[in-house]
Amino acid sequence: MSTLQDKLKNEVAPQLIKEFGYKNVMRVPTVKKVSLNIGLGEAVINAKVLESAVEDMTKIAGQKPVITRAKKSIAAFKLREGMPIGVRVTLRRQRMWQFLDRLLSIGLPRVRDFRGVPRRSFDGHGNYTMGLKEQIIFPEISYDEIDKVRGMNVTLHTSAETDEEALRMLELLGMPFRKN
Repeated sequence: MSTLQDKLKNEVAPQLIKEFGYKNVMRVPTVKKVSLNIGLGEAVINAKVLESAVEDMTKIAGQKPVITRAKKSIAAFKLREGMPIGVRVTLRRQRMWQFLDRLLSIGLPRVRDFRGVPRRSFDGHGNYTMGLKEQIIFPEISYDEIDKVRGMNVTLHTSAETDEEALRMLELLGMPFRKN
């Protein structure tokens, strides 16, 4: 078990039961999966960009990503249906907890001018999405080996039914939300 998983079970769950009045421990929200996504619009012009993004995502996530393809053609973007335009990976169980641990303890503190993640990035169903501007915040990525600094989206899928429950759970896990 990872440290975050232990913290959820031993500290966060009792606190949430007290605050929200859950009758059953199984009702306490938890993180179900984490989705990472890098959109590569420039992959239309340069195919090597895709290889570099796959390599970076593999280092960050610890598993090989899936290449996403365009669903329909858009002439203005010189995009054809089926062209590779991004990479994504879904983390569950142990890899998910390890990634979250690295994100909260190492990655986010390394973001330049970091003031916290926004509170308003919930989707209404208890899931949280944040954008990272650069992949070099993760220690696995060497600045000298990358061809370009790329951003990524990180989505935390939770079992919480409301945004308030998910927000409180993530706060107690140590997610550094802004003070606004």
